[in-house]
Amino acid sequence: MKYANTLEGKVISRVNRRRATVFLREDFLDLSDYDQVGRALRNLSKQGKLIKIGYGLYAKARISALTGKPTLAEPLPALAKTALERIGVPIGVTQAELEYIEGRSTQVPTGRMIAVEGRVTRKIMYRDVKISYERKNTR
Repeated sequence: MKYANTLEGKVISRVNRRRATVFLREDFLDLSDYDQVGRALRNLSKQGKLIKIGYGLYAKARISALTGKPTLAEPLPALAKTALERIGVPIGVTQAELEYIEGRSTQVPTGRMIAVEGRVTRKIMYRDVKISYERKNTR
């Protein structure tokens, strides 16, 4: 990065050092205050170094070999599960995944549906792909 001592430089340096692919805004609050961190993350998103996938949720970006534009480093369903775990939402197996595993269905689940305990209103999406939630039975 051109300016390593700037807040953007410190944020991208921390992103590059970590193996994690999902970052919360709270991960960077020790560097500066809430608004400045938000501006730095927004600027890094515009530069294509990070991709915003939800409110306060950012994912590592990589350059696509086909288009040359930034894209997610991992598939969105995997990132969504990681993000939900990071914010403390217990996840499980959806009904469609369970039927496929047990051999009762030949329909392969897309992963865009995630089973969660309780109520989740957080929207996780990238471009046209949106993650939906299915309530998991706790019985």
